[in-house]
Amino acid sequence: MIHSARSMGVLEWALLVLLSLLWGGSFFFGEVALSELQPFTVVLGRVGVAAVILNIMVRASGHRMPVSANAWAAFLIMGMLNNFIPFSLIFWSQTRISSSLASILNATTPVWTVLLAHVLTADERLTASRVVGVLSCLAGVVVMIGPEALNGLTVGVVARLAVLTAAISYAFAGIYGKRFSTTPPLVTAAGQLTATTVIMTPVALAADKPWLLPMPSAEVWGAVSGLAVLCTALAYLIYFRLLSTAGATNLLLVTFLIPVSAIFLGVVFLDEALSAGQTAGMGLIGLGLLTIDGRLALKQRQNRGRDKTVRPSMTKNHRI
Repeated sequence: MIHSARSMGVLEWALLVLLSLLWGGSFFFGEVALSELQPFTVVLGRVGVAAVILNIMVRASGHRMPVSANAWAAFLIMGMLNNFIPFSLIFWSQTRISSSLASILNATTPVWTVLLAHVLTADERLTASRVVGVLSCLAGVVVMIGPEALNGLTVGVVARLAVLTAAISYAFAGIYGKRFSTTPPLVTAAGQLTATTVIMTPVALAADKPWLLPMPSAEVWGAVSGLAVLCTALAYLIYFRLLSTAGATNLLLVTFLIPVSAIFLGVVFLDEALSAGQTAGMGLIGLGLLTIDGRLALKQRQNRGRDKTVRPSMTKNHRI
């Protein structure tokens, strides 16, 4: 049986926007942290601090972490797909290509999710409106950031492939994470981040040798804290809440909103000017999101249906 993709309510859209604001800040915090730290060390700081915070919250809330091997195997797989692989690849790529280009490539995540969900799930099938909406959003990201961001396409081939691989990994994570729908979001977030910390620690120590580097500055400590507390701990609570109610395809639309959030924050807090290209790009993204949501098209179909039922009676009255 073919099912249609789920529509999101007002609360889910609000949470999606909030998530985009949190994850939009990760590119800024990442650039600051990478100015003095190596990529794997930044990832370890991000997931390690977030894991500690969430485990404390689990205990304080009265929940308990599962003890079965199957549960922790699932957390490990989720941590690999959602944290270890994409975080490492994106932070590494940011040392070689611009954040603007990285965000465009990262915005392909919903494209991969739509394709993979069609093959791997029964309730998030591919539709024409969903494809049109995703392509409209992707075009909006490119227009909003500007064609100059694509200049990096001539260099850094490996770095570009790294971000695309991260986007595909995020897509797989969104689909795999549906198995946690009956687990409290707090427990799931704490579990995947704890598992990621365990596998990330030896990698960072062996690859980066952080003890050989000078003590990071206060700004870098602040950036790592922002990554851990806001962009990871809080963000994943929202992530797993949305995943259970909105589905993987809808959830990963957040990557289209991240550039919008970044520009919005710049306009509000940094007094930056909003260009015509950015406005046009936001319009394309908004149109794409409305198309993907499906309710606008449904309303149009309902109106056409009502018109068909009204017209015969009007014709009959005219003849009388």
